[in-house]
Amino acid sequence: MKEIQFVIERDSNNVKLNSFQQVYRLGVKSRVRYWIAGSFIGLLIVLCLPWTQNIRAKGYVTTLRQEQRPQELNSIIAGKIVKWYIKEGDFVKQGDTIARLAEIKDAYLDPELLNRTQEQLDAKKEGLGYYGNKVRATESQLNAMQLALEYKLRQLSLKVVSDSMEAVSARNDAQIAELQLRRQRIMRDSGLSSLTQLEQKNQYWQSAMAKRASAEMKYNNTRTELLQVRQEYAEKTFKARGEMAAAQSEIATGRAEIAKLSNQYANYAIRNGMYYLLAPQSGQIVQATKSGLNEIVKEGEKIVEIIPQEVEYAVEIFVRPVDLPLLSKGQTVRFLFDGFPAIVFSGWPQASYGIFSGRVVAIESSVSSNGKFRILVAEDKEYKPWPKTLKMGIGAEGIMLLKDVAVAYELWRNINGFPPDFYQAKEKKNEQYKK
Repeated sequence: MKEIQFVIERDSNNVKLNSFQQVYRLGVKSRVRYWIAGSFIGLLIVLCLPWTQNIRAKGYVTTLRQEQRPQELNSIIAGKIVKWYIKEGDFVKQGDTIARLAEIKDAYLDPELLNRTQEQLDAKKEGLGYYGNKVRATESQLNAMQLALEYKLRQLSLKVVSDSMEAVSARNDAQIAELQLRRQRIMRDSGLSSLTQLEQKNQYWQSAMAKRASAEMKYNNTRTELLQVRQEYAEKTFKARGEMAAAQSEIATGRAEIAKLSNQYANYAIRNGMYYLLAPQSGQIVQATKSGLNEIVKEGEKIVEIIPQEVEYAVEIFVRPVDLPLLSKGQTVRFLFDGFPAIVFSGWPQASYGIFSGRVVAIESSVSSNGKFRILVAEDKEYKPWPKTLKMGIGAEGIMLLKDVAVAYELWRNINGFPPDFYQAKEKKNEQYKK
């Protein structure tokens, strides 16, 4: 019994000793220092790794060109819808008919409006031709009157010259007769001539004076007739010119009315072509604002919206004013699109998965209503293409890549709240995007 008890006590002591050694690892060499040293070395290596500084901002998918964005199809004229040729969701080509309108304004209800306007236009043109003929006839009349006046004036001028010569001759004869009468009286007083001779000279003198008076009167009458002819022809000329001016005024008024009617006719013809609403470009029909027939459409009111089929996508993002100086045209931007899974390492873009690349093509100079600046980013053709299933309005998160620095520097910068380093894109690499 004593031997058995001794054996049991000895085995119990051996078990306790082994447990003590296993718990306190007596005689086992520790490797903790190696793990600590290795972790420290690994941390140093990580801190020395390159890190790409970046700016993150949110935005939305849009298009690079304005005409590729959703287009509203508006009605230029007021009317009522009488027929639909499409339904929402249909794809149409440029020039396809969307709907047909009918007129609702009483000024355009006449179905023969164009023909009646054309008749008015033709009547005005015909009346304008009549006035043109009147002007030409008046011009011919004036030319004939001018020729007649020149001929009459030439004739009267010659007659005035002739009458003036007769008047001068009669005046000379009267002077000679008066001298002869005076000498005859002297001779009669001296007794050298008879009374009969004196009476003959007196009769001759009176006849010469009568001829002189008649010649002067004739001369004056011819001059008066010359003035009367000029006055008469002047009155006729003024009257004809007045009639011609009135006809020319009617022609000017007629041309104005013809221009007005022509404009009206063109407007009516163009308006007739506006009853059919055509697709301005190829795309999908969405958001129809009218849902039936005989619905009234106002001028300029939206009918449907067309999503263009051929779209060159871009992303508009909004950055803070403090980050704006760090951006430039042609700068690289990485994107995460909503609905497309991705694994992102901000500092190591090469190690990221499911992200897409773009380049800055426009930076707006004015701040937006949200207090940020709008940046437009286009697809980077040298990187993998953007998803073909992108749609306008999808959310996108942009990561604008800046300068490559060490991880330790980036940690120090963030701890101290310093902004990223200023970075300017290389000219050669970004020349095509600046264009």
